[in-house]
Amino acid sequence: MSKRKQSRQVGEQPVISSFFTQTTPSNTPRKSRPAATSSSSPIDLTLDSDASDVEAPRKRQRTTTSDFFSPSRSTPRNAVPGPSRSTNDGGAVERYRFDPISSNDQKQKDGRDAPSQRKRRERAKQILLGDKNVFAHGEEVDGLGHDDDLEDNTPVSHKTSAHNVAHDEDEKFEETISFFTNPKVKGKGKARSSVAPSRNKKSKEIGPSGEPYTPLELQILELKRKHPGTILMFEVGYKYRFFGEDAPIAAKELGIIAFQHRNFLTASIPVHRRDIHLRKLLSQGYKVGIIGQTETAALKKVGDTRNELFARELTNLYTAATYVDHLGSADDLDPVSVAPLVCLVEELRGGMGADEKVCIGMVAVSPSTGDVVWDHFDDNHMRTELETRMVHTTPSELLLPQNKLSKPTEKMLTYFTAHSTAEHRTRIERYKNDLTYTEAFSYLTKYYTDKSKQAKASDEFKSGRLMAAVSDFPKSVVIALAHVVKYLSKFEVADALLETKFFSKFTERTHMLLNGNTLTNLEIYRNETDFTKKGSLMWILDRTTTKFGARMLRSWVGRPLVDAVALKERTDAVEEIMHTTSGKLTILRQLLKNSPDLARGLCRIQYGKCTPQELASLLPAFYKIATAFNPNDRPGFRSLLLNDVIFALPKLREPMIALLGEVNLAMAKEGQKDKMWKDLEKYPDLDSFTFDLQANESELVDELKTIRKTIKKPALQYTTWNGEEYVVEVKKNENREIPADWMLISSTKTVRRWRPPKVKELVERRAQLQEAIALESNQIYHSFLQRISQDHYALLRDAVNKLAVADCLISLSLLALQQGYIRPTFCDAETDGDVLEIVEGRHPMVEAVRDEPFVPNTIRMGAGEPRSKIITGPNMGGKSLTVRMVALCSIMAQIGSYVPATSMRMSMVDGILIRMGASDELARGRSTFMVEMQETSEILQFATRKSLVILDELGRGTSTFDGMAVASAVLQHLIQNTKCKTLFITHYPQVATDLEKKFPADVENRHMGFAEDTRIDGTREVTFLYKLMRGLAVDSFGVECARLAGVPEKVLETASEKAQTMKAQVERRVNRNRLRKCLKLLRGPMPPELSATLHDLRILLQ
Repeated sequence: MSKRKQSRQVGEQPVISSFFTQTTPSNTPRKSRPAATSSSSPIDLTLDSDASDVEAPRKRQRTTTSDFFSPSRSTPRNAVPGPSRSTNDGGAVERYRFDPISSNDQKQKDGRDAPSQRKRRERAKQILLGDKNVFAHGEEVDGLGHDDDLEDNTPVSHKTSAHNVAHDEDEKFEETISFFTNPKVKGKGKARSSVAPSRNKKSKEIGPSGEPYTPLELQILELKRKHPGTILMFEVGYKYRFFGEDAPIAAKELGIIAFQHRNFLTASIPVHRRDIHLRKLLSQGYKVGIIGQTETAALKKVGDTRNELFARELTNLYTAATYVDHLGSADDLDPVSVAPLVCLVEELRGGMGADEKVCIGMVAVSPSTGDVVWDHFDDNHMRTELETRMVHTTPSELLLPQNKLSKPTEKMLTYFTAHSTAEHRTRIERYKNDLTYTEAFSYLTKYYTDKSKQAKASDEFKSGRLMAAVSDFPKSVVIALAHVVKYLSKFEVADALLETKFFSKFTERTHMLLNGNTLTNLEIYRNETDFTKKGSLMWILDRTTTKFGARMLRSWVGRPLVDAVALKERTDAVEEIMHTTSGKLTILRQLLKNSPDLARGLCRIQYGKCTPQELASLLPAFYKIATAFNPNDRPGFRSLLLNDVIFALPKLREPMIALLGEVNLAMAKEGQKDKMWKDLEKYPDLDSFTFDLQANESELVDELKTIRKTIKKPALQYTTWNGEEYVVEVKKNENREIPADWMLISSTKTVRRWRPPKVKELVERRAQLQEAIALESNQIYHSFLQRISQDHYALLRDAVNKLAVADCLISLSLLALQQGYIRPTFCDAETDGDVLEIVEGRHPMVEAVRDEPFVPNTIRMGAGEPRSKIITGPNMGGKSLTVRMVALCSIMAQIGSYVPATSMRMSMVDGILIRMGASDELARGRSTFMVEMQETSEILQFATRKSLVILDELGRGTSTFDGMAVASAVLQHLIQNTKCKTLFITHYPQVATDLEKKFPADVENRHMGFAEDTRIDGTREVTFLYKLMRGLAVDSFGVECARLAGVPEKVLETASEKAQTMKAQVERRVNRNRLRKCLKLLRGPMPPELSATLHDLRILLQ
């Protein structure tokens, strides 16, 4: 291109005002310039510094016509372009560098260009004051873009040229602004994007710390908004982090430190400690969500989002009830008591105050074991039935309606959750939308008929028995079941509800239900001292070897049998196990020994949470069970229960052989899902990926040979550093020539670690193949678990239940083999009379925990003996211990266990009701005496002729006369109306004598034996004999009990004097009343009760 033509093009380019190019004074020497330049030449805005003789590339036309920085008139055609003052890198700084050469010329033009300068200043003021519409696209901006100082007679070509110049100048202006506002551009010397920063730059949200939110923090905010009320554990790098309000909670419960980091308070735990800390949070009643990275580094590197933040979402959601722990977990401290999720639905039945009645539907689910219990019951205003079920189930979570239950129910549940002595806190979850029966049944119908669930429901669904069972449930139970299914579906553990044939009713006609007071006062599940298992009845009975057997035994203990046939079968089985010499029993014991928790393992398989290591222990255990007995052999036991166990196990033989034929147990134990399959031909995709991976690793080996030749090191081997595999490590002192394209991984004082380009490519491909193999093997593995659940769950679950029965029977037989335990004899109440006879009975727990020999006691009730016993005696004399012994022996007998006695004969009792101890419930607005009266009211309401009732010191919470009146009236009601077997402990001798006189055939006074001696100082010494004797105790010896407690002697002396004084006053008052009565009788006609009157007279004369 000719210089003339180039000059013409340059003349049409926009120039900066000559203010920046002032002329140098004449007396200043100037360096010579090329001939083609001029001191007043404009600065070229398009040409590079090193290519002034090359045509500048054309800029893209812009729609705006702004020419704010353009000259006031067109550049003359004959202007000669000067050299660009920009540096070789073409940076914007050098382009707009101040040049003093043209400053004088600019001063000369100021006068002529004053109007246009004022306009341009106005436009600059708009920009500086924030008028963002100046450079915007649109008709209004275009109107502002035409310069008024262009003359009307300017040729069209010149107008177009000026218009284009304005476009290009605007781009250069924006480029310059971008340069100074973007710190990353400075010093680079290359022009950046010409897009205006005011249009491209987004305003960042500022956090509470004053710093803008980072992309990770914005992601955290979004996830926390999506999941309110949940403690979120974010997977960030090699740690799980808590943010915001979750951090102080985690710090408090987990014993870690929370600190402020940018806009969030944060706390963190290592990845490998996740499950440990998760269990701690769940045990305290929190709902915890795991936020995991849904992208892997290898796949992200080749994806479209490789330069963006890792995607995260909620991958797991847990509560204490829905967390299914691993098999054999060290943190599973009490596998016997699995706290369930309990859903309650209440229906008001009318009434006010004490007459209020409600009907409650209940569903209790233990997802970790697959146990489902339901019930439907009426309750009174005190909600005693509901409290009984809460004590039995000890739920870890309650699912209740948002609009609240009735006030008494809410009050009882609040008290129960606040005063629970369990290791876990009870969490309350509220559901928002109540379902009607029609909506609930439709939802369950859809759930059970879902095509994805149809296979899992197996034969029971296909036969229609499943939906028939659901339709038979009471309406409130159906509603509760629908809410449970909805809730558990969020946690992906609702499959526990697919087999309704494994549902059990909480109360059945074949079982006796022990109420909450009975469980507490008799210490059935735990002692009342430190609330542990030791010292409880379960501690005595539980000799099971499996966890699922221990859970079934707990259910047996809480619900003793009232069906004589079932009880006889169980007791016969225990006796046969004690005396049999069959080798099959030995085999059965070996099967139970060291067995994993098969029930929990089945549930983990059903939910798809079972690990390969767990599967490697479950399948051999089931195979061992399946092949223990020959299906063609006769069981050889007289007991039907034992024969059912032996018949059920061989049914697993064929399924287990087929399943084990697919799995390589050695690889499964190592957790290698891709290598645990014996026949890879069934999985062609996995086989193809595995082959590609092997080929990739072969290429890496071949590349190593090339690397050895390149750096001339024949013995070179790949190394692994900081998780980076296939790294080439070279010592610095070897001074080897490393190719320039090798990537430096790390460098230390002695070595450098490199990765050649080819190796880098192969390693990335290897990571992608490994990710693909992991995804494919996971799909295959979960499909295998689903097949087990679909085809064999019912069969496997039935076998586990049968093994649990065998474990319980063996446990009871081991207890029966202890010295002093005998088999109880059961009588028919209709033919043999209603009787309870214990000869030389002993308290099972006290006998076990104390070294001193236990003093046995004998008691007979019914069959010619009075059915009610009033027991008096000194404090600390053993009254409560004796009546507890009677109740515990009765429960053990109806469980099917042997009892600690010389002999025991009894007719079946349908309930054991106890009122014992003194405590208040202020949180429920109940004083000590109110609690006492309400428990008594419950006993009077539910006791029947076949019940065993125990009342301990009734009426002591109020005044003496009121207490005596209440105690006498209650006992009289039980004797006259209920006619049940009653053990009544009292310190009111007047009540005892009066009732024995009134009901001599039904009431008998007994007392705990003691020996009394008087010391020289006048004090009495009492020796407790702990023996139940006939007759009434003459004194309670309260002062002597206080002396044993360490009360100061001075206080005891005063108490003794007061006791003697009050006793004398009472005796004088009684004698006076008797004398008045006798005088009144002598004055009037002799009444029919002559014998009683003469008796009073004799006493008076004496």
